Amino acid sequence: MGTISNQAAIVGIGATEFSKNSGRSELRLAVEATLSALEDAGIDRAEVDGLSTYTMDNNPEIELFRAIGGKQLKFFSRIHYGGGAACAPIAHAAMAVATGVANVVVCYRAMNERSQYRFGTGHTPPPVPTAETAHYGWYTPYGLISPASWVAMQAQRYMHDHGATTEDLGRISVAMRKHAATNPNAWFYEQPITLADHQASRWIVEPLRLLDCCQESDGAVAVVVTSLEYAKKLKQTPVVIRGAAQGAGDDSQMMTSYYRKDIGRISEMNIVAEQLYAQSGLRPDDIQAAILYDHFTPFVMPQLEAFGFAKEGQAKDFIREGNIELGGRLPINTHGGQLGEAYIHGLNGVAEGVRLARGTSVNQPGPVSNVLVTAGTGVPTSGLILAPA
Repeated sequence: MGTISNQAAIVGIGATEFSKNSGRSELRLAVEATLSALEDAGIDRAEVDGLSTYTMDNNPEIELFRAIGGKQLKFFSRIHYGGGAACAPIAHAAMAVATGVANVVVCYRAMNERSQYRFGTGHTPPPVPTAETAHYGWYTPYGLISPASWVAMQAQRYMHDHGATTEDLGRISVAMRKHAATNPNAWFYEQPITLADHQASRWIVEPLRLLDCCQESDGAVAVVVTSLEYAKKLKQTPVVIRGAAQGAGDDSQMMTSYYRKDIGRISEMNIVAEQLYAQSGLRPDDIQAAILYDHFTPFVMPQLEAFGFAKEGQAKDFIREGNIELGGRLPINTHGGQLGEAYIHGLNGVAEGVRLARGTSVNQPGPVSNVLVTAGTGVPTSGLILAPA
């Protein structure tokens, strides 16, 4: 059976500044990040022959390709389900490269998600429902209208089942802001918080407080993927894609999968974990650092359990012991995550995974042989394991 493990590498990363008002179009942000990533890799824009992004990105592949002066585009793809797509463009790029469909694939996400529109606002069912949106008719009339409210339902169940508290959520938020405080590119640079700050922040939807919720940000990130063979000729040390996977679980819906037997688990992430470990031949003990999707703090805990860093229901204990901070067993989101650095739909987390593998993170926890990166939770999702060549 064929595999994409060790067939492709990330050779370039680029980003704009992260802000609350970029002052320019999303296309311009995408171009800036793409050109920065190509410069980081030492690859001419004319060599780009593949593009991959999210269905929610407003920049058509052909427009970005034209704007960067591309020549021949041979592969382009889009991945659905919001932040669940964060790692999937890299998976698609790796498959394209491994099969010879394309040689240089740029994965990108650009958004003015604070200044032009806001993901955190309430949603209402469209006038003409689709197969995907019809189920919102069962929730929005009863007040479940925002992502925070959807997550709160599952969080309440998880906390009830396993004895986790809002202070446990706060410890996650405090750790992410601690890492962001020493990252000059983070929006919350030099702005750490305490557990008391978290507990004093206002309720959004119980058990979520304001400081349990990720930011709304403007900015763009791009990642360049090519073959491992070509990567060795470029200026950066290649970051090898050891594993890349997508997953959707039983009775999956868009952040409202309430009809499962156990709504406290994240079935999709368990499926991704099984694939990543099978592809790479690695186990939890082989992972030195992780980027875990942190749009809301409660979903960090079941991710730790899905990947075997803690037994079911024991992620709270793992966190209480300081294991997710620098110096702990598994430093997570060393850039500050989406809670502390920026919310660029998770692609900024992929970039930090690359820096960890390169040994260049501003919060580098020593040598990292393997780093785990995950995408959005509560939705069909994706994940990566990255390693230095």
